[in-house]
Amino acid sequence: MPNEQPNILLIYTGGTIGMIKDFETGALRNFNFNELLQHIPELKLLDCNIDTTSFEAPIDSSNMNPLYWATLATLIEDHYETFDGFVVLHGSDTMSYTASALSFMLENLGKPVVFTGSQLPIGDLRTDAKENLITSIQIAALQEKGRSKIAEVCLYFEYKLYRANRTTKINAEHFEAFASLNYPALVESGVHLLVNTDALYVPNRRKKFKAHTQMEDGVVLLKLFPGINEATVKHILAYDGLKGLVIETYGSGNTTTAPWFIEALKEVIQKKIPVINVTQCSGGSVAMGLYETSVQLQKIGVISGKDSTTEAALAKLMYLLGRKIAPSSFKTLFETSLRGEMS
Repeated sequence: MPNEQPNILLIYTGGTIGMIKDFETGALRNFNFNELLQHIPELKLLDCNIDTTSFEAPIDSSNMNPLYWATLATLIEDHYETFDGFVVLHGSDTMSYTASALSFMLENLGKPVVFTGSQLPIGDLRTDAKENLITSIQIAALQEKGRSKIAEVCLYFEYKLYRANRTTKINAEHFEAFASLNYPALVESGVHLLVNTDALYVPNRRKKFKAHTQMEDGVVLLKLFPGINEATVKHILAYDGLKGLVIETYGSGNTTTAPWFIEALKEVIQKKIPVINVTQCSGGSVAMGLYETSVQLQKIGVISGKDSTTEAALAKLMYLLGRKIAPSSFKTLFETSLRGEMS
């Protein structure tokens, strides 16, 4: 008896990929995803069954926030047993943030959740939307020995599938909009789909899948720059609702050694508020203690984000704070790779 075709759920949150041009006005508008096959008849040729659902009111990804992440995680949880894979269509501007967040929110994931989008609308003559969508669905439908070949949250764009929490958007104009500088591509699409099996995340399939929807949004991102002054930093860190802080530092995790700066961070840490150090470089890792300019950070208890992206560090911080992790074990847990987000 032949194997049944995989069932894939396509979830539209908003974004350029789901837009078509209104011929009367010339303006872009969201199209009804139930009409998907009319716009991409090639989907009928795929060896899988495709079902579609959409946010009630699709949004521009610039308006994305943790409440929408919770909606998305719940959608996947509600349909988890029925479908073999999920493809999420999302605006590219905040896709790395959402995809990173979902990687933490979806615990013990045993199926693929592939994020994709496009730089041009699906109805545009030169669109990148068709290739991104068709290949994302093909990847989500990949099976081996009766179960999903890929079991993690990923991001597919311009012929490459990446681990979602390793990605960052690097270009607003080119079709190659995303990069994963600290981790190799999981799949490359050419004449064949080349799967980098060694790079895939290996889940513990004996553990039950669970979606966590509580994310703490009282976090602040502080990017350092030459000339940042004491008044600015102290003003930002005096925020009453501060629950967690990510600092984007220079190079391998270095900051000014000015006493006022170290003291300001120390005061935050003494309130049992976690402070995470990530590099503002696109690639590479934080290595506190390597230079004199980061030794003091280590001493006062700043947490190393290692080679995490800023997007993954923020998402992980929001996730762990949402889980009410005790301050005594927060540093150890943050510096541990939970979903393959750090080496």
